[in-house]
Amino acid sequence: MNDNVIIIEKKANGELVQIDERSWSVGMIAMLQNVNYLSVNEKEYEMVEGRLNVNSGKMELLVISVQEEAAEK
Repeated sequence: MNDNVIIIEKKANGELVQIDERSWSVGMIAMLQNVNYLSVNEKEYEMVEGRLNVNSGKMELLVISVQEEAAEK
């Protein structure tokens, strides 16, 4: 069984941008319990929070770019 997951990046200015949507296996979703960072299109992101959108039936993950976060410090 696979579920659609949407990854949304929160930019430094607060803008939310969808960066990915794809089907994830149950195993990949289960691994979210053990990770804080993920890579999408060769870019690293820190996971901030996740939610289940009941209306769309999709999981949404809010992430911030590790590179942008490091540049702000």
